[in-house]
Amino acid sequence: MPSASATVSSPARPRFVRDRPTVGLYAPFVVWGWLLYSFNPSVPLLADELGVTAAQAGLHGTAMAVGGLAAAPLTPRAVRIAGRRATIVAALVLVAAGVAGLLLGPTLPWTLAGMFVTALGGNVMIASTQVGIAQHTGPAASAAITEANGAGSSVGLIGPIAVGACVAAGWGWRPGVAVTVGLALVAALVVSRLPATPALPRSRSRAGQADASDAAPGSSAADRARVVEPVDRSGPGTPRVSRHAAPLFLAALVAATALENATTYWATDLVLARTDAGPGIATATTAGLVAGMSVMRFIVGPLSLRIHPAHLLAGSFAIAIVGWALLWTATDVAVALTGLVVAGFGYGAQYPLGVSLLLAVSRGHADRAQSHATLAGALAIGVAPFLLGALADAFGTHQAFLLVPVVAAAGVVVAVLGARAVRPPAHPDLG
Repeated sequence: MPSASATVSSPARPRFVRDRPTVGLYAPFVVWGWLLYSFNPSVPLLADELGVTAAQAGLHGTAMAVGGLAAAPLTPRAVRIAGRRATIVAALVLVAAGVAGLLLGPTLPWTLAGMFVTALGGNVMIASTQVGIAQHTGPAASAAITEANGAGSSVGLIGPIAVGACVAAGWGWRPGVAVTVGLALVAALVVSRLPATPALPRSRSRAGQADASDAAPGSSAADRARVVEPVDRSGPGTPRVSRHAAPLFLAALVAATALENATTYWATDLVLARTDAGPGIATATTAGLVAGMSVMRFIVGPLSLRIHPAHLLAGSFAIAIVGWALLWTATDVAVALTGLVVAGFGYGAQYPLGVSLLLAVSRGHADRAQSHATLAGALAIGVAPFLLGALADAFGTHQAFLLVPVVAAAGVVVAVLGARAVRPPAHPDLG
């Protein structure tokens, strides 16, 4: 994909313009951020209402992973057949329908079905939108994708507060999560009315051309010329991309997704076990992780236009290890919270940078690459929290969290190798 591939190869600093199509495509991330961080803390309340065990309530996470697995092969086909704009709008409507089913379901099978539909729509929505942003913003894709994810996680900070306020008012958790339905419908309207661009055409006849679109409108001829070519076809001074680059960045995405979800699921238990915090305070400390992620995404986006994104990715995994060390050794809740915030600084950069790098080396097959990322992410979501939980059952939560630095160290290695697999021309703006 010429436009996205310049992300890792541009010899001059790319220009990032927050035009209407770019900002409009942030809307699906806002929807997804609100859903994730408003529903997750509501799961124990849902379990109480349905009279099910914690393990049974945890099946909602499994349903989400299955929805992601189903979305992986569906997304590129939907974009090819219906076009990117129609795919995003339909996925947003599907999210609204799935959340409605989740909220209205009288029994566990109904709520699990609602979560599956929600996850199916949500993963199609995010996958197709990320490729659209990459194609539209071209050389600035790493900044735009990171900022879009930052918008989602920032809104996600409000979700738990809204749910808590609704519960305190005696309304229950449902009104807070129900906001997702309204946000999804508004986002569908916003995306449907965005102006036509090569990355977001209105004509269905151009739907199949999405992966071959040129750089973003307004990019210079020099920007459009900065394309990563296959290794054997590159000329003198042209950036080279090894065939190993895509698998390496995909592995980095698996590590990033595993770290975020394993920590989100089990950090509360670690804080409870190691500090004198009560359940309410221990649960609230997880907001520190989300806050750190949100802050870092707004910092690392512009930074990725100055420093090679793969080097930033490697650094983000190293920061995650520092955050883990603070959290793992903490016996005071303030130190544990600090560790989660620092870990969030690392986690916040990992996924958006990994995705932008993967799309950048996709060689004209961005939707296929994003499909692989969706599939790998779903598997990581399904496996990582379960694996850490199984280790906690066998050895205790504190010892089980030793898995986190192991995964993060693997992330450092694959990110460094990925940087070597993408060789941009020497330039002072690139690390």
